Amino acid sequence: MPELPEVEVVRRGLDAHVVGRRISDAVLRGSRVARRHVAGPGDLSYRLVGREVLAADRRGKYLWLALDGGEGLVVHLGMSGQMLVEHADAPARAHQHATFSFDDDGPELRFVDQRTFGGLALHDLIDDPWSGEHRHGIPDAVRHIAPDPFETVFDPALLAPAIKRRSSGIKRILLDQGTVSGIGNIYADESLWRAGIHGERPADRLTKPALVRLLVHAQEVMAAALDAGGTSFDALYVNVNGNSGYFERSLAAYGRAGQPCRRCGTPIRREMFMNRSSFSCPRCQPRPRVSRV
Repeated sequence: MPELPEVEVVRRGLDAHVVGRRISDAVLRGSRVARRHVAGPGDLSYRLVGREVLAADRRGKYLWLALDGGEGLVVHLGMSGQMLVEHADAPARAHQHATFSFDDDGPELRFVDQRTFGGLALHDLIDDPWSGEHRHGIPDAVRHIAPDPFETVFDPALLAPAIKRRSSGIKRILLDQGTVSGIGNIYADESLWRAGIHGERPADRLTKPALVRLLVHAQEVMAAALDAGGTSFDALYVNVNGNSGYFERSLAAYGRAGQPCRRCGTPIRREMFMNRSSFSCPRCQPRPRVSRV
């Protein structure tokens, strides 16, 4: 699933190519693309026609288009969702589930989703309970999502004490979108590698300076990924122009099992974690000792 840098790349593309335009037609294929919109695809299509796109916004992995009238079109990218800006005469994609035309007769916006885990839904925009950064508000479905490391309200020094009060493994906490949003498996492993911390280490056994350092590393690694256009392991993650990111070449831990640690040369290990994989350096990130009663 795309993480914060990948979603931000898409958001910036939408901001450049869609904001300020008015939707003249919204064609949805099948029912799955609108399964999160309770009233169904026909209602969603009807309610989008004639609406102006005021902003392309994001919090963590959640992306939405703020529309006039106080509503937002939430775009769930899922595992393989793509938002592509293409000319109307370009051939339709094999898994193109939504097509948006605009009254300026310019390029279309197309939602393509090979694995069909993504989708679209219309939500009311409400005041942001965390900050005032989103001028048009945030979707009510996103109210429970914490600020992400790209937001100015995100402060590692303020967040670290709250994290230290928890006894869960630190990687689980990094993945908790109610604590900090936008960090997924890839960037959690990369941040932990940079901080020299094993993901199973309980948060309450880490010092506050170590937690601050970890959160700063999360900001830094995702900023570097954003500069590289995100991380693409296959052709499914692309920006609005269909181009892949290339941060995968700079990964230090994730996906590098058996390869030498870029810091000490020890082979990177792969461990199972919550039905997925974790990657770390046995020397730089020793496992926490098991307490004996």
